[in-house]
Amino acid sequence: MSIEPLRRDVAPVRRSLAPHTVPTGRRAPAPAGHQMCVVVTDVADGDGTVLVRNLRRRGAQRVVVLTRRASRSELGVLLAGGLRGAVAGMTAPSLRRAVAPAPPRPTLPELTAREVSVLKHVADGCSNRAIGDELGLSALTVKSHLARISRKLGTGDRAELVAISIRAGVID
Repeated sequence: MSIEPLRRDVAPVRRSLAPHTVPTGRRAPAPAGHQMCVVVTDVADGDGTVLVRNLRRRGAQRVVVLTRRASRSELGVLLAGGLRGAVAGMTAPSLRRAVAPAPPRPTLPELTAREVSVLKHVADGCSNRAIGDELGLSALTVKSHLARISRKLGTGDRAELVAISIRAGVID
């Protein structure tokens, strides 16, 4: 959950001016503490305390929270925590935080067993020569395998090759 102020109220100075006075265009100093309106999609069970703590850490003293859905108990926590107000489109006795499903693993082009073993050694931080010594290959053959893997995965960066392979579950 992030907190971003939508608007801070700083009104221009409005004074009755003497007949020969020219307005300076300066703004009045902001009142003590920030005034802000925070928009949060949902305020689920347990979110109110975290939200109040984050707002206090930012020095926000006069805050109104707008939310689409909120738990009644969390609205109470927000108001008890010193917020000026909270507006919810819908309330419920309890509101569980929705757990986002894990993103699907990317599918990779088919890698040979030798390419996977080369990638495992690259992940361990081995040089081409060290990989070749371990697998009984020349450094040029290892370089050739890495070039083929790079074409298949679309990158020539060793670190990115390893990251893509780990995300796809090819190597641990």
